Amino acid sequence: MMVQYLRIKTQHPDTLLFYRMGDFYELFFDDAEKAARLLDITLTTRGQSAGKPIKMAGVPFHAVEQYLTRLVKLGESVVIAEQVGEPGATKGPMERAVSRIVTPGTLTDAALLDDRRDALLLSANMHRGVLGLAWLNLANGDLRLMECPAESLQAQFERLRPAEVLIPDGLALPLIESLSPALRRLADWQFDAETGVRLLTGHFATRDLAGFGVDELPVALGAAAALYDYAKTTQRQSLTHITGLTVERESEYLRLDAATRRNLELTETLRGESAPTLLSLLDTCVTSMGSRWMRHALHHPLRDRRLPAARHHAVAELVGEGDGQIASAVRGALRGVADVDRITARIALRSARPRDLSALRESLVRLPELAEALASTRSELLAGIAGGLAISPDALDLLARAITDEPAAMVRDGGVIATGFDAELDELRNIQTNCGEFLMALEVRERERSGIASLKVEFNRVHGFYIEVSRLHADKVPEDYRRRQTLKNAERYITPELKTFEDKALSAQERALAREKLLYEQILDVLAQHIPPLQAIARALATLDGLAAFADAALRYGYVAPVFSEQPGIAIAGGRHPVVERQVEDFIQNDARLAPTRRMLMITGPNMGGKSTFMRQVALICLLAHVGSFVPAQSATLGPLDAIFTRIGASDDLASGRSTFMVEMTEASAILHGATEHSLVLMDEIGRGTSTFDGLALAFSIARHLLEKNRSLTLFATHYFELTRLNAEYPECANVHLDAVEHGHRIVFLHALEEGPASQSYGIEVAALAGIPATVIRDAKRRLRALENREIGNGPQADLFATLPEPETAPLSHPVLTALADVDPDSLSPREALEQLYALKRMST
Repeated sequence: MMVQYLRIKTQHPDTLLFYRMGDFYELFFDDAEKAARLLDITLTTRGQSAGKPIKMAGVPFHAVEQYLTRLVKLGESVVIAEQVGEPGATKGPMERAVSRIVTPGTLTDAALLDDRRDALLLSANMHRGVLGLAWLNLANGDLRLMECPAESLQAQFERLRPAEVLIPDGLALPLIESLSPALRRLADWQFDAETGVRLLTGHFATRDLAGFGVDELPVALGAAAALYDYAKTTQRQSLTHITGLTVERESEYLRLDAATRRNLELTETLRGESAPTLLSLLDTCVTSMGSRWMRHALHHPLRDRRLPAARHHAVAELVGEGDGQIASAVRGALRGVADVDRITARIALRSARPRDLSALRESLVRLPELAEALASTRSELLAGIAGGLAISPDALDLLARAITDEPAAMVRDGGVIATGFDAELDELRNIQTNCGEFLMALEVRERERSGIASLKVEFNRVHGFYIEVSRLHADKVPEDYRRRQTLKNAERYITPELKTFEDKALSAQERALAREKLLYEQILDVLAQHIPPLQAIARALATLDGLAAFADAALRYGYVAPVFSEQPGIAIAGGRHPVVERQVEDFIQNDARLAPTRRMLMITGPNMGGKSTFMRQVALICLLAHVGSFVPAQSATLGPLDAIFTRIGASDDLASGRSTFMVEMTEASAILHGATEHSLVLMDEIGRGTSTFDGLALAFSIARHLLEKNRSLTLFATHYFELTRLNAEYPECANVHLDAVEHGHRIVFLHALEEGPASQSYGIEVAALAGIPATVIRDAKRRLRALENREIGNGPQADLFATLPEPETAPLSHPVLTALADVDPDSLSPREALEQLYALKRMST
């Protein structure tokens, strides 16, 4: 047995081997130690190897899925070796063979997959500064390729969020190594472009790949070679559900770098949580397919505005006159729809289970209802979706006739094929269920034929079926009776008819299960011929569900359709932050206007005044418009956009050896090098990570570069009031502020955007709200007055506080004045204040 184990383990050295032994999957040696640590299962020993006990750990076969799920989430891969021989058929241990390979990027089993997130297998290749990417969603057969500059690796990784990454063994990509929990290094020769062409042309049965537009993508084709071979190896069969190849280009989408995706909190908060985010707000999709479509759409805002505009029209049709009747009808019909997308892939991979097929049948039955709900719409997009909701009647008829209403979970359990579908199966089942009736009928016939009233037809496990006749009636036994057993007072016989029935009855259950398995495989064969239309249906359902969710958000939150304009600029009236407005009461709406004559808004105002919220809401409104959703505003007119850049907040990147300020400057550098006049740029508190003079100088120069060179549409938030003077030199830089007022010793944030610069920052007041001790606040106010009254000389930069003289105060020549200076009226209760007053009175006499 260990020879078998070690032979299989040698073929898969870098994966955990689950080796079937009876009712358990066992792991040995180092695998056992690792599994015991990761799964918190018992580590034992059994036997010896080289004089040392063999370490061993195992999991029950019936609960293996939950353990596989935990391992996959940790980035581990598992090889499962099953018993394939017949018990007792051969001497020695039963033969085992690898039945499946489970890796994080090649999952198709519903128990292992996240319903609302794609699990992508990504292959990365690089040559002379060109990054070639190929990625596959094995759960639906979507294969894509792309080439881009090497420096955009982090942005692409943030966009795709792969579950598993393949890279050449000789390629150093520290970024991927630090971000990907499941990284596989393959031999360099596997990333060969010619091999990629050969594999893909063989798969698609074409002479070349010219029709897919990949002729000029050799680096990506090299990545595809390794990807395709790896996926096929893990599945141990052909990947028939990969029916196409899509080439993506950076120019198709609004450019969003990794920092922008994080800062806008599209699908994950800055703390790494799933809510509250834009996705958590908008994802009211009825199906898991729709949720995955929406996640993908939010990360892929389209630069070409024709499809987003078509989606706006479709959402408007679903919203109707504000009653949302069509959207409601669509969502109601979708509630009974299963994950057609992934079921189709499992049919192609021969891993679909009976309940997958019954769920597919119930989903296909609802298609006419969905098509009818869309019949009255005038949207071309919805009309195309309705046209895609069609399946061959033969496929639906097969599912209706072949699969029982409530099939068993597994084919091996029986009860999957419907009664009436196969005559042979029905006969075998009848034998099992009607055995007693047959024996009673036979007994009646044989009594009549033989004239023996005491004749009995019975069964026992040792001798099977028999006819028992007492010795008194032995002379009446018919000639076709054959003696089976002699007892003291009776004889037991068998007849040809009873022997035939016995052969059928004793093997009926086994033969019925074998017949069901054969019929089930034949059903999968027939359904495999319908994979392309099933994939089209899945895409249509996912898109329709996502659009219906957009319509639901528009109705629920009062979103409006944006307008695309050919004139550069952004004009938003009554804009709102979609997520923040759901978290607070009385959210203040704000307008935003950017144009060729007003390219930069220099935004000042207090901390917590709403500057970052205002900037993010403008970016999110633009992004939602390019996704195809309505937007949270009274109106929004958007000119051409090619990218959204953000430089908001920063933290240390210690793993890469970068300080907070270095991260800040790296992000700013990417913006200055990449932004164009059609880009939206968000700059928040640039230059705050270094000394005041350095930061001010950098912020001033960066703002000037954006105005003069990039000429981008820019929202520039700052506490450097000196930057508000840019307006005098650059009329296209407008000063705006978010106001606040002091009320007593408190500060009230108005959150309303006003023209002109802010009067002050209220930083000390905000510090007081945070709970800074009152003595610190008083000292800070005194020093602030001193700084404001101080003239900065022309000498070299110095530490402001190192050369700052103590603020001038009145000479403390009397004990009363000294005591009075230490009094904090805000911290005294009325009783304490009265006692203090009496004490000062006593000191003055």
